[in-house]
Amino acid sequence: MPQPKYRKIAVIGYRSVGKSSLTIQFVEGQFVDSYDPTIENTFNKMVNVKGQDFNLQLVDTAGQDEYSIFPQSHSMDIHGYVLVYSVTSMKSFEVVQVLHDKLLDMVGKIQVPTVLVGNKKDLHMERVIKPEEGKKLADSWGAAFMESSAKENETAVEVFKRIILEMEKADGNAPPEEKKCAVM
Repeated sequence: MPQPKYRKIAVIGYRSVGKSSLTIQFVEGQFVDSYDPTIENTFNKMVNVKGQDFNLQLVDTAGQDEYSIFPQSHSMDIHGYVLVYSVTSMKSFEVVQVLHDKLLDMVGKIQVPTVLVGNKKDLHMERVIKPEEGKKLADSWGAAFMESSAKENETAVEVFKRIILEMEKADGNAPPEEKKCAVM
């Protein structure tokens, strides 16, 4: 049995977009309805993806805005990033773009393993950002894109499994793609 791989993931975004809800839903399988602004929390979870165990350390960060100085701790020893916005907040969508730029400046790379998450997709009536807009932004970054609802436990696990796959791809450990066969 191969040794578990240690991976540190930062969850970043504007305030009250659901970073903690998404993280706690993944780690503990429950939705926390109350809003208590996060300073910074760290969670650990073991997860298996494609037969490999990963020991994840999730850094649930304080809400950032476009004027926040990107903390250096959010770029050191971090293997991958989950950038979260709320589909009900144009401001959070704008801020996530600024945060991505700051992140790249801080790590000094043109690309880092990233999953862009449009959270709160269960709030249909309040939606202001279409899935296509999120996908387009993620594509421009070379990032993966998903929409999620921490409340309805939709895709919380998939978000973190996807960032693992993105980190593995960046490390050159991409799982082999299924071969397609065409008979003529």
